This record gives sequence, C-alpha cells and structure tokens, in this order.
Amino acid sequence: MTKVRIAAIGAGNRMNAYSEYALHYPEEMEIVAVVEPNPIRREQYRRRLNISEDCCYNSWEDFFRMPKQADAVFLCTPDDLHYQPALCALEKGYDILLEKPIAQSWRECVEIVAKAKELGRIVGVCHILRYHPYFIKFKEILESGRLGEIISVNHVEAVGIDRMTHAFVRGLWRKREANPMILSKACHDLDLLVWLTGRKCMDVSSYGSLKWFSETNAPQGSTERCIEGCAVEKECPYSALNLYFRQKRWLRHFDIPEGENPEPYILRELKEGPYGRCVYRCDNDVVDHQVVSMLMEGQVTVNFSMEGFTKKGERRTHIMCSNGEIYGDEKTLTVKYFHPAYPDETYDFSAYSGECNFHGGADWSIVADFIKAVREHDASCLRTNIETSLESHRMAFEIERKRRLNMGAVDETFI
Repeated sequence: MTKVRIAAIGAGNRMNAYSEYALHYPEEMEIVAVVEPNPIRREQYRRRLNISEDCCYNSWEDFFRMPKQADAVFLCTPDDLHYQPALCALEKGYDILLEKPIAQSWRECVEIVAKAKELGRIVGVCHILRYHPYFIKFKEILESGRLGEIISVNHVEAVGIDRMTHAFVRGLWRKREANPMILSKACHDLDLLVWLTGRKCMDVSSYGSLKWFSETNAPQGSTERCIEGCAVEKECPYSALNLYFRQKRWLRHFDIPEGENPEPYILRELKEGPYGRCVYRCDNDVVDHQVVSMLMEGQVTVNFSMEGFTKKGERRTHIMCSNGEIYGDEKTLTVKYFHPAYPDETYDFSAYSGECNFHGGADWSIVADFIKAVREHDASCLRTNIETSLESHRMAFEIERKRRLNMGAVDETFI
C-alpha cells in the first residue's frame, strides 16, 4: 500500500480531528507539513504529528512558493481563506480535502470546480454527515423502497445556545461578510437533504433575522464584558464567565499552551479577546433563527429550520413517505409502516452522538475515502466530491438571497 503524504493547511479543531487518522493508520497516511499562522497551534500540531521544523510554515503563500512536498493538502483554513489557497493548491498539482463551505460565493465555487476539472485534480468536501452511521442507516432504509416514495421532509438544525453564542455571536462565524450562517453552519444540512431525498432543489423561500443578540435587548446593568462587574452576569444564560471559566467548556479557540493551567489564559481572553464580550454588545450580524421551505424535484417538499435557541445541539429529521415514515434525533431512529403486517423498527445510535467520537467515526471515514481516491486517482471513491457538493452551496446562496429579499435588503455579495 502506497502511503499518501499530506500537507495540513490550518491547524484548528477540524484539522486536528482529521489528522488523528494519520496517528492511527500511519501505514496509509503521513502528515509531512503544516501551515498555521498561530505559533502556539503550529508548534502543538508539529509535535503531535512529528513534523520536521523545516516543514512548518506561517502562511499558505510561503508554503506554495516551495516545490511540491506532498500528494495532497487538507485545507482547513477560515471560510474566507478557501478560494485562493484552493486554486494555488490545484495549480501546484495537489489534490484537496476541503473543509466546508467550498468558498464565499457561487462564482468562486464554480471556479474551483472548473480548475479541478481542467487540471484533473481530486477535490473532496468535508460534508461528514454522509459518513455518519446514523444518517447512513437513514439512507439505507429510504433506498430499500420499503417506505415507498418520499412525499415531504421536516428537518431541524438545533444549533444549541452555547454553540450559538460561542461561534455565531462572539466567535469566528458571527459576520455575514465571512459567510451567511445558512452556508457556514447549515450547508451540512442542505447537502444531507439533497443526499437523503436524491433530488435537486427547484425553488426556495426563506425568512430569518438577528432578533435577539443585539444591543437593544441588553439588560439594564449589563456591561461590555461579562467580567467587568456586570450586574446581571450571575443570572445571564449567556455568561462568558460561566461558559468558559466556571464550566471550562468551548475552549477550542483559546490558545492555551499544552500542560499549563488554563485559568490565566481564559481570564485574559475574557478581559481582552472576543469571547469575553457581552452577547448583546458584539459586532455580529448573522441570523439567530431561520426557516426555509424548498420544492425539490418530483414534487417533494422540505421544511428546514435552523434554530439558535435550543438547550441541546442536535438534528431532528422526519421524512414522510407513501408507505410509512422515518424520524430521529441523531440518537434514536424510528421507522413506522402504514401496513399493519410490518412492525415498527427502532435503532439506537446514542453511542455515536456528539463530536467527542469524531462524529461517530465520520471524520475518519471521509479521510479514508479521500486517501483511497488520491491513491487510485478516482474521485468516485468519495461520497462528497466537489461536484456533488455544489448543489448544497447553490441552494445556500439562493436561500440567503431570498431571505434578504424578504427583509428588504438585496445585494449580490454571494452570487
């Protein structure tokens, strides 16, 4: 078996998850270079993957100036740094495993696809839900034909309030100029809906806004930062002190050197960094709730709701068919048939829930398929090659356009 050599561009949370594959299957894959501007993350990643110091780079521009060093790149940079690095990687002769979303506009997405075709390169997109055991079972049951024809779908992306405030109010995905939330968070869900129904989208309508997390809703006595003597901090459900300092949760974007006491670093972030800010006084402008109606091919209708105000983060899916229905919440999947001769079926996937197990093994499964695709130079090995992933992005851009049209604000930023 030929070992595939990988250069890691971006050393954040997602890259660390995908790179674990190299530690468990070193005969298949080796990380030979890392590109990361943050020195703490770059050094931690270098040591964990045993990368030579002379193969560590501060910027993707520096990396691509060098002769080709690997067979492929894992591209897990921030959303606004996908387009140019992806084109450079393709020009340099690399195959790419690209973290979603593909790019920030439909034009950029199409350009990356065209360049990959022109140069005969493989590009996989990390739509990991197609690789999750729970959704694979969903797909298997639908394709068996026992439920008959798909009629309609209800799907809810319950973001979870902690993730909402961490990522989309205080954090990296809070600004529409980076990407609208329907793309940065929910392109997974749109891709899932295309995959499960086996149909493309014909038309959409959408409503949603930033309703709650704005200064007009700030309680009396609140301050710019939770740590600055805020009078309501102890009662506030969105307290940064409670989430990060007391509970020690959602620290993935805090730069805490390995082996050191995290508390001084957390306190510094709460006093100086973006994650210490009052949720009502951030510079966020992405939606905190959104509903979408879709007409798919074959008269299949889909209702999709993306909700920030839920206690738990989970996906709830209900597909209604001509001979029965199937529904679940990522932990339990239930099938009910209309014919009395067929008993109900229930499947337990609670052991696969959450991100702590690499999305039920999906993170490693997509890497395994990508490695096979690179080795065999065959994009069909991937369930989520870039051409397959285009449909979810086309839908996301149109959904955002329709939402803004309904809000009375129209522009062509993402078209």
